[in-house]
Amino acid sequence: MKKLMMCVAIALLGATATGSAFAAGDGRPSIGVAEFKNETAAAWWGGGVGWDLSSMLSNELSSSGDFRVVERQKLQNVLEEQNLAASGRVSASTGAKIGKLTGAQYLVTGTVSAYQENTSSTGGGLSFKGIGLGGKQSEAYMAIDLRVINTTTGDVEFSRTVEGRSKSSGVSVGVYRGGFGGNLAHEENTPAGKAIRAALVEASDYLDCAMVKRNGCMDEYNAKEQKRREGDKKALKLD
Repeated sequence: MKKLMMCVAIALLGATATGSAFAAGDGRPSIGVAEFKNETAAAWWGGGVGWDLSSMLSNELSSSGDFRVVERQKLQNVLEEQNLAASGRVSASTGAKIGKLTGAQYLVTGTVSAYQENTSSTGGGLSFKGIGLGGKQSEAYMAIDLRVINTTTGDVEFSRTVEGRSKSSGVSVGVYRGGFGGNLAHEENTPAGKAIRAALVEASDYLDCAMVKRNGCMDEYNAKEQKRREGDKKALKLD
């Protein structure tokens, strides 16, 4: 009897240890999002916006439940020490150090490579006692170049350009699961804010597909990429 009880105790201890190990390393990719860069003349871009976008994408990835996301402050301190902000590149030795100090297996970098906004009159709108309420339609387009860097090897494992578009003649509800804050708080209900939301959701969904699900969802993104490349052969024009 004593022998049986000892075996049960050992089995329970082993199960507990295994469960703890699984909780510590649950199979989800550990990921950090670096400060976004900008290659456009977007009027809403200013000091601090790069880290605001980083935080917004981090929140979106965390909300999916499929990633373990490194805290912005922890990552920011290490990246500034490694001077990644200036170079935009990660060598194998630098990546390994970033991974060791932050616990991130992967580092996501994002560059806003295109932004365009148009406002046109619709010729309509509402009026009350001679005061116009509307009559304009705004559109915005945003493209983000994403790279996913393996912090062990320094290699770029995934890269993709994702797009976000907005078309608005009034207030609409965005699909972004987080909120706007910091330097972008005033853009939440603007065409720019809606395009940002759309692009970040697209970025999160792509990363989830490419890094976690790895199934037929990539067919959709490959088709989008082909369409984008074909569109790049012509002058950019909003639908």
